[in-house]
Amino acid sequence: MKIKKLFTAICLLFVALSFAQNSIDVMSYNIRLGSADDGENHWNIRKDKLKDLINYYEADFIGMQEAQKPQIEYLLENNSLYGFLGKPRDEGENSEFSCIFYLKNKYKVLQQDTFWLSETPEKSTKSWDAAYPRIVTYGLFENIKTKKKIWVLNTHFDHVGVVARQKSAEIILKKIKQLQGKQNLPVVLTGDFNSFKTDTWMQPLLNNLQEASSHSITKPYGGTATWNAFNFKEKPVDQIDFIFSSKNNTVIKKFRTITDFYDFKYPSDHLPIISRIELK
Repeated sequence: MKIKKLFTAICLLFVALSFAQNSIDVMSYNIRLGSADDGENHWNIRKDKLKDLINYYEADFIGMQEAQKPQIEYLLENNSLYGFLGKPRDEGENSEFSCIFYLKNKYKVLQQDTFWLSETPEKSTKSWDAAYPRIVTYGLFENIKTKKKIWVLNTHFDHVGVVARQKSAEIILKKIKQLQGKQNLPVVLTGDFNSFKTDTWMQPLLNNLQEASSHSITKPYGGTATWNAFNFKEKPVDQIDFIFSSKNNTVIKKFRTITDFYDFKYPSDHLPIISRIELK
């Protein structure tokens, strides 16, 4: 009888470990560019708090938006766990990245690239009614231990151009189809979409992918609104930051909007979101 109980316990432990190895934590976070004149919310004041938040949650992958080179360098210098991939959207001194941070001791980068959401995606350009050049950074990652692979994409949609946002959604879905056409691997997409779920251009993404807050098996924690504009006294009301995953080979286990703060201030003008995703 004791042997049977021991065998059962070992089996349960094996199953639990298998599920743990097949799950990843994904964060999306617009960290607010450091060159902006934000007064009491300037990057130099809030950077330690933002760094501590990232270090604490230790997500497998973090899609960052509005990250500038000095900010990226600071975060990497102060957290040895993470590697980084991405290119700036243009050649300006304060150019923004839509970069991906990843746990470098856990994952190996097999492929990586950045393309522009424009009619000429191979070079730094803007098209249609976009105010700025907009990009997608993506990578193919392999878990060093389990050898499981996953595509991770990160983006930041234009805040002005309606046509640009519509075209951006189409371009990204086309790219995902191309990536999965080579090998049917799990896909995760993070980003600040400067859009609401009800916007027409978001429907192709919502129809073809799983949106984490809507498809989480457990009830989302912390609400879903992500835009706070550094306004701590008012409850955020709009969700414009999203995490998506492929329908056929991922399960959204959990979703949380992180409302951590310091001195009654948020570390950014967006709230980070994090999701636990099981890879089938």
